[in-house]
Amino acid sequence: MKIVFMGTPDFARSALEKIIEAGHEVVLVVTQPDKPKGRSGELQVSDVKACALEHGIPVFQPVKIKEAQHVEYLKGIDADIYVVAAFGQILSQEILDIPRFGCVNIHASILPEYRGAAPIQQAIIDGKKSTGVTIMQMAAGMDTGDILLQREIPIDEEETGGGLFDKLSELGGKLIVEALPKIERGELTPIPQDEEKATKCGKLSKDMGRIDFSKDAESLRNLVRGLNPWPSAYTYIGGKLLKIWKAKTLNQVDLGALINSLLDEDAARAKEIAKSGNVGSVIAVLKDSFVVLTGEDFLQIKEVQLEGKKRMDVKSFLLGYKVCPGDRLG
Repeated sequence: MKIVFMGTPDFARSALEKIIEAGHEVVLVVTQPDKPKGRSGELQVSDVKACALEHGIPVFQPVKIKEAQHVEYLKGIDADIYVVAAFGQILSQEILDIPRFGCVNIHASILPEYRGAAPIQQAIIDGKKSTGVTIMQMAAGMDTGDILLQREIPIDEEETGGGLFDKLSELGGKLIVEALPKIERGELTPIPQDEEKATKCGKLSKDMGRIDFSKDAESLRNLVRGLNPWPSAYTYIGGKLLKIWKAKTLNQVDLGALINSLLDEDAARAKEIAKSGNVGSVIAVLKDSFVVLTGEDFLQIKEVQLEGKKRMDVKSFLLGYKVCPGDRLG
């Protein structure tokens, strides 16, 4: 098939590479304009553009793809179908109607759940046990089109946003390659989404990462996992920002066993803090972690990064920074 591919970040690059490997003719790649990065302001190309240039594919970078002159340009491109993956702009109905087989989208959730910009991270933040990829016939709304093909995978207990991102990126590439010949042969039956089951998720922001210790420990652990590696979950200690990279939920039984391993004086202090209700308080400090009181259960912090320092395990962190029972985070 002759394909116009629209995408921008590394999630989309995997799909583009798989499409090329499968022998489809990508006649044009549409991606976001190059953006300045860092203090130097040097323009950086998107992952998708880099891939296109490596394969000698023409690249089109409109600031607003819905503008009339851009639509006319697309109408002049001979393509059977448009494949879209994390492009970053909304397509007008006029654009959706250009190719013979319409436009299909690779979306990283099992639609209609998690329509929107950050379905991968949100699934982990919400403590979901599984997620997947949907190939969808695009409509004018946000991820509202008919479902063509779906594939589900489990979410591991220790999975991070970055790890799941890579898995779904790979899955998305495989699934679109499976879907394209079936679309061409008319073998896929579009299934309308159930609007009553639809959920939405917004863009990620740094503010999302601030830890509220009044919430339960498992929700905070999921936040830490979901926002790893970006924008990361964080709190403050001694007035300095402290990113939390890895944590574990402890229930009352777990905490009891931990307290029993402490010296009598430390155990008594830990029990006192645990009963205080002062969320964010450090209950106990161990060799390789420290435990914090939350709104429900307890959060064992195992990997951190103090502002201006490198990411490290807590054992290494405690060698250079003193944390004491009763200290407050937040």
